[in-house]
Amino acid sequence: MKPGLSWMRLLAIFIKECQQILRDRPTFAMAVGVPILQLVLFGYAINTDPKGLPTALVSSDTGPMARSLVAALQNTGYFHITHTPTSEAEGDALVEAGTVQFLVVVPPDFSQRVVRGEQPTVLVSIDATDPAASGNAIAALGQLVPLALRHELQGPLRARQPGAPAFDLRIHRRYNPEGLSRYNIVPGLIGTILTMTMVMLTGLAMTRERERGTMENLLATPVRPVEVMLGKILPYVLLGYLQLGVILVAAWALFEIPMVGSFSLLMAMIGVFMLANLAVGFTFSTLARNQLQAMQATFFFFLPSMLLSGFMFPFRGMPPWAQWVGEVLPLTHFLRIVRGILLKGNGLAQLWPELWPMLAFLAVAGTVALLRYRQTLD
Repeated sequence: MKPGLSWMRLLAIFIKECQQILRDRPTFAMAVGVPILQLVLFGYAINTDPKGLPTALVSSDTGPMARSLVAALQNTGYFHITHTPTSEAEGDALVEAGTVQFLVVVPPDFSQRVVRGEQPTVLVSIDATDPAASGNAIAALGQLVPLALRHELQGPLRARQPGAPAFDLRIHRRYNPEGLSRYNIVPGLIGTILTMTMVMLTGLAMTRERERGTMENLLATPVRPVEVMLGKILPYVLLGYLQLGVILVAAWALFEIPMVGSFSLLMAMIGVFMLANLAVGFTFSTLARNQLQAMQATFFFFLPSMLLSGFMFPFRGMPPWAQWVGEVLPLTHFLRIVRGILLKGNGLAQLWPELWPMLAFLAVAGTVALLRYRQTLD
């Protein structure tokens, strides 16, 4: 005969398990912290309909028609004129560097040609490397043509309202003419895959030594801390380049992702990016007491990197505080670098604004990792 269920024994096991959970403070903090982090990020930071996108305007026409056109652009809510370059070439450079999302070029005699009954051309160049960021703005442009000059076409010009549009709006999607989402996703996957694997593998490196009991043997050797750190990190750099080779071949063969820029420059940038992530993983390995905690810390770093870097959701659609957090993360800058090299053919001068934050992150993370490792030895 099987013994019956004892509520007292069940309560004792329940209390014992709760005590174990509370004693494992890192796991408990992670169990509480990750849901809060997800709630905040998804609730406040994620916006799939970004507005107020930076726009460069090239226009020397101060007539009423040009002013109405610019006002109509801004009234859509999607365009925020942040730059007024003096030439189209200067505006192109802003788009190429990723400083602005749109370049609007209004011909100098726009108002006069509209009054004369001609149909002047207004050019809108779009940085289409991230189709999700500009998709709704492009849709708003389609409704702009019949409405932009409606209040100006009055009196003698009223007869033109039901006729042909007062101007010709030409939209030029640069770097991704067909608006293919894989042109944005596949280069972004390079960064996310490297972030996950580099941080996780290095995070397990020291904790594995500690769990296997081989840490004492390592400490007994005359190897210096910086030598141990570099010796553990460099093999993962080689592994990262192996991963990268597989990803790039697949991106070219399966998804037809172009390589417009320099391959050697891409390799150099990826080296800096991997070292930054490996330094983070090494820091986690000195903080975690076991491999489970190292895995949890990796996830805690990977989640905001994936959500706030602009990989899954438009970066410019996030609130300012989320963009500040995203600017600290190396994945944010790496995504801009890899898309800039692959799709735009950017050089080192154009990539420098994204490179120095990664170098600063590497310097800080590397210093913290080395100091933490010295404390671990003590």
